[in-house]
Amino acid sequence: MGREGAVEVTPALAIPRAELEVRATRAGGAGGQHVNTSSTRIELLWNPGRSAALGEEERALVAERLASRIDGKGWLRVVSSARRSQEQNREAAEQRLAELVRGALAVRKRRRATKPSRAAKEARLAEKRRRGETKRRRRDEID
Repeated sequence: MGREGAVEVTPALAIPRAELEVRATRAGGAGGQHVNTSSTRIELLWNPGRSAALGEEERALVAERLASRIDGKGWLRVVSSARRSQEQNREAAEQRLAELVRGALAVRKRRRATKPSRAAKEARLAEKRRRGETKRRRRDEID
């Protein structure tokens, strides 16, 4: 995926594969006897705090927005075991890592404060008056 030797996150940003730590372990689930003998589950670890690919602002954004996924030592962990081959799981894990970082670096649109229109305010107050009048009439009928 992406440039050779790097995981492409955006056209301007790529994470060097040298910064990634890859572990292969046995995966659970379907696969019969093959799953018991093959280490196809991939665990991909990346430390955004030490990454040369990120600038200071980007590093702060990733740390803030992915804080729940980063462990105490600063590692971001992505796991893939859906596919049957180690290579496919590695590609899937790299893709998921790129999506996570891309999402964390995306510029959020600022919310524009809105107000109800004059017609909406008048309609709400008219409905309140109607409701109050209905209750008033019921109260008069009981007494």
